[in-house]
Amino acid sequence: MKEKKPNYGLMSQVMYGMGEFFNGGCFLIINSFFAVFLTKALGMPAALVGTIPLVGKIWDAITDPIMGNITDRTRSRFGAKRFYIMIGSIVSAITFVLLWVPSPSDSVAVKYVFYFTMYCLFNTGFTVLMVPYNGLLPDMMDDYAMRAKFSNMRMVWSTIGAMICGLVPSFMIRDNLDTGAYLRCALLFGVLFFVTSFMVFLGTWEKQKEPVKTSLKDSFPQAVSVFKSKSFRLFIGLYLFGQCGMDFISGMAIYYVDDVLNAYASGFLTYVLAALMISQLVGMAVFGPLMSRTSKKTTILIGAPLRFIGIAGMIFFAYEGAPVVPILVLAAVVGFGNAASLTAIFAIMADMADVDELITSIRRPGTVSGMATFIRKISSGLSAASIGFLLAAVGYDEVIANAGGRQSAFTQRSIALIFVIAPALLTALLFVCDIFFPITKKEYDVVQKEIARRKGEDASVTSDEEKKICENVTGMAYERLWNPANAGMRDGG
Repeated sequence: MKEKKPNYGLMSQVMYGMGEFFNGGCFLIINSFFAVFLTKALGMPAALVGTIPLVGKIWDAITDPIMGNITDRTRSRFGAKRFYIMIGSIVSAITFVLLWVPSPSDSVAVKYVFYFTMYCLFNTGFTVLMVPYNGLLPDMMDDYAMRAKFSNMRMVWSTIGAMICGLVPSFMIRDNLDTGAYLRCALLFGVLFFVTSFMVFLGTWEKQKEPVKTSLKDSFPQAVSVFKSKSFRLFIGLYLFGQCGMDFISGMAIYYVDDVLNAYASGFLTYVLAALMISQLVGMAVFGPLMSRTSKKTTILIGAPLRFIGIAGMIFFAYEGAPVVPILVLAAVVGFGNAASLTAIFAIMADMADVDELITSIRRPGTVSGMATFIRKISSGLSAASIGFLLAAVGYDEVIANAGGRQSAFTQRSIALIFVIAPALLTALLFVCDIFFPITKKEYDVVQKEIARRKGEDASVTSDEEKKICENVTGMAYERLWNPANAGMRDGG
């Protein structure tokens, strides 16, 4: 089969972006309902529930680097990444549904083992799909502005996924004690996740390149070597704090609405999520073009303060009977600010493979995306685990929750504080990381030109200013760049 020709039109952007429907939606459902499913519907202790995603990250620490290495080592007529996206679209949909299958036993120990296993299976399916997807864009195109357009469309689909995955389950799961409602919801979204992910395979292309010649045992040293890049280390800060902040908001929203506002039965969670997601979608239309004209860094500098203001303002309306309109306005502010952060973070991810190539001389977007995917799951796991631990620490009673009762006044006030303070702090850290992030379009163009020089495709001489830019972006001395030994392979090549 001939290599598919590039097509930068709107339809290609749409089909590429559809893969983010799964990424943007599945974690919203998991963060919003998985802990509720286990604590309220199944009566598992909150602290025990919190360890499931946290301990599951040990498995991710194994699978994500290996999948990144496998992707870079694979040759396929479809393109290595597109081949695994095709496989992953099936596996990820099936494993998502398995998360919500009712436990075969009433024993807490059996429930724990069962859902821990299902969670690991789901994370494996997620890895098979999202590691190659996160590494696809660098092998589709090199243009900074065009990458921004494709990444913005990806975030549009992320928001669409979040809207549908945030709103539809709140309609389908009217009674959060009904285990059958969770499974019916999972079956619906399993189908949607498969269709949208498979469309990525059909609508994208991939530049054929020589597979990286490494063994699987090199997966872990190679994965660690990605962190030699100063830009990647700061990107991880952006990714971790940006995603963790929103994971906390989505994970705590149902507790905030149900236990603090006592408004879940009236459908108020749906209104809050709708305000947040609609404003986020509007924000994509605003910040996408702005990012193309300015920089990805600038977009975060605008969006992070907005997100901070929106979530911090919630503290003044954290009581039963609070007015509806101010809460919805603040949720909209959070969503609008989040649009800027998400759009820029995923656009920056595509640029990290280029910085890594300048350091190592090896084109390995799979390895880079493998570590980024691992960090994404770490952020989700840390958020879910922290929520479980914090709820337990403030006296959340799963027996009362399972019976549909109200938590104590102290627990209600503490839930409100957790809902506000944790995301606000993480958003502040996001802003700090972005201040120090060293890449705008100017620096990116220098990196691309230097790579072309090293490959013998550009005969120009590197200026002193360009050398300083390369050193600032990579965090390494100019003379140490373009060295296969920097890739963490024992034989150096």
